[in-house]
Amino acid sequence: MASSFSASISLKSLSSLKQHCRKLATLSPSISQINGNPLFSSKFSYENFKTSRNVNLTLSPRKHFTTTALFGNNNKSKHQTSSDPRPTKVQELYVYEINERDRCSPAYLRLSQKEINSLGDLVPFSNKLYSGDLQKRLGITAGLCILIQHEPEKKGDRYEASYSFYFGDYGHLSVQGPYLTYEDTWLAVTGGTGVFEGAYGKASLQQLVFPFKLFYTFYLQGIKDLPPELIFKPVPPSPAVEPSPAAKACEPHAVLPNFTK
Repeated sequence: MASSFSASISLKSLSSLKQHCRKLATLSPSISQINGNPLFSSKFSYENFKTSRNVNLTLSPRKHFTTTALFGNNNKSKHQTSSDPRPTKVQELYVYEINERDRCSPAYLRLSQKEINSLGDLVPFSNKLYSGDLQKRLGITAGLCILIQHEPEKKGDRYEASYSFYFGDYGHLSVQGPYLTYEDTWLAVTGGTGVFEGAYGKASLQQLVFPFKLFYTFYLQGIKDLPPELIFKPVPPSPAVEPSPAAKACEPHAVLPNFTK
């Protein structure tokens, strides 16, 4: 019985072994594949193993990756020059804006349809422009104010203003910013034409007598040197200032060429 049991086990083992060999045959490469593939060569493996012990495994230096190429470098060197070719020299220009009550200015357009000054009311205006020394008529101002807020506690209003100063043949300057009827303010110089082409900077607005007398100091950049005819030593601003009789009368020697009336 023992011998028959052993024979049975042997037959089962042999059968199992044959099945296992068939599976290996389907998974394993053929002899021709082995011979043709150096990876299965014992010599190749051995030689590679021998030399691999002497291989320098030092990695090549890693290239540093930054986001500069993608997003640019916002921290530019202080020594880099600006790409803006315009001059950065600051030049001062002094002018008086005077309402002589002969231009029907200002006009008040009560778009809010309220009895008190309210948001949205418009004030177009045009006044005469004189040199800072009050000896020459330069031209006019012209623009528009939009009422932003009525401030009764300050006895005045806050406007957003956009207007221009006309200097005859020399061109014009444009400004924009807050206009306050109760205190001085600053305006941004937004550009110009003629000798003022490319201008930028700011302008100080001094309220002398609302809305009849104002004094401006321009701090201009981006332009060539102002012509001598626009350089004046200003009369100190005060409510009592008045243009010279010759400038008021627009006599030829007291006006700019082709000044805007």
